[in-house]
Amino acid sequence: MSVAGDETGWHATCLVLGEAGVLIRGPAGAGKSTLCLELLDHADGAAAHARLVGDDRVLLAARHGRIVARGHPAVAGLIEIRGVGIRRLVNVAHAAVIRLVVDLVADAPRLPAQPPDPVLILGVALPRLRLEPHRPHAYVIRQALAAMQQDGIVSSRTHSAALLAAEPCDV
Repeated sequence: MSVAGDETGWHATCLVLGEAGVLIRGPAGAGKSTLCLELLDHADGAAAHARLVGDDRVLLAARHGRIVARGHPAVAGLIEIRGVGIRRLVNVAHAAVIRLVVDLVADAPRLPAQPPDPVLILGVALPRLRLEPHRPHAYVIRQALAAMQQDGIVSSRTHSAALLAAEPCDV
């Protein structure tokens, strides 16, 4: 679904952890929102930077060889809390440079490749973790990002103002 210019709408959840955008994909009911909330909750308890970018619907665009995600304006700041309903979060990021894609899939490998197998999104190769749905994976994702930063795959400075500049979006 094309939204505005070169932005494309995706069924996914996105958050920023530190300076790394994490895009969580999977079928409806796979636990994307729950995993996002677990990561946000842990970061809050650890006094680390973490913000929701968008839940359920995000806009992706290729910018200077990177993928930039923004929350869809129709659901900006909202997240589903299973069993509770839709709630508005206060700490929301306008955009994030995606550094890791997490796919919630039934056939996730027990011992994945190191570094994670890449996935091509809008012509940009990104590291990807394939994890089983409905399991607590917050620790796994935090460790993968830490390893990627240590290996130089994720820079500590990935969010330049030019990449994250606000752009109009028609819905």
